[in-house]
Amino acid sequence: MNDNERERAGAEEETGDSGDLEEIHDDDTALEIPELAPDDAEMEEEAEEEEDDGDDAAELKNQLLRTLAETENVRRRAKKDVSGAGRYGIANFARDMLSVSDNMARALDSIPSEAREESDIVKALVEGVEMTAREMATALERHGIKQVNPLGEKFDYNLHQAMFEAPATGQPDGTIIEVVQAGYVIGDRLLRPAMVGVAKAVPPPKEQEGEAAGDASEADNLGATLDTSA
Repeated sequence: MNDNERERAGAEEETGDSGDLEEIHDDDTALEIPELAPDDAEMEEEAEEEEDDGDDAAELKNQLLRTLAETENVRRRAKKDVSGAGRYGIANFARDMLSVSDNMARALDSIPSEAREESDIVKALVEGVEMTAREMATALERHGIKQVNPLGEKFDYNLHQAMFEAPATGQPDGTIIEVVQAGYVIGDRLLRPAMVGVAKAVPPPKEQEGEAAGDASEADNLGATLDTSA
């Protein structure tokens, strides 16, 4: 055995069997990698994205609320229009029927009371016209059409139309003393104004004297002017 063989044999005795290799585990060779802290820029971007998402959600909520409010307003307006159409849709027809009612009233007023008593035919005709007028008035009221007869009330520009003014009636100024033609309303709307005569207050005597004195002074001034020019 030479020197090389002796050295090889000594190495095998120290390491054991020459054919077995030492097993190497990954855990022994693994490197510990430190956890890296997130970059500040990335954190800011994430915060901005979260803020943008919150703004978008708030904007969508506001749009939804506005849409719901508009839808509710449209629904209410449609309901009001439908109700108004059903209530005031007959206004033009009712206005034409008022003319018929007025003509029947004029026909009754034109018949003298003596003629009603003397002739049974005239009396029966008058009763028939009166019955028809009452039925028409009942039908109009059934559809929300009411008569406005403001005798003795205060004049109202919204309901009445003044046909004349009557001074020295003993009534307060603006009081309705005569109803020339009755008015009508449908629901809370005016269908036809009542044509009325209104009382006009007489000015106090002092004011009358002052006006008379003023008229006299104007006449004197006019006469003096004419004399001067002559």
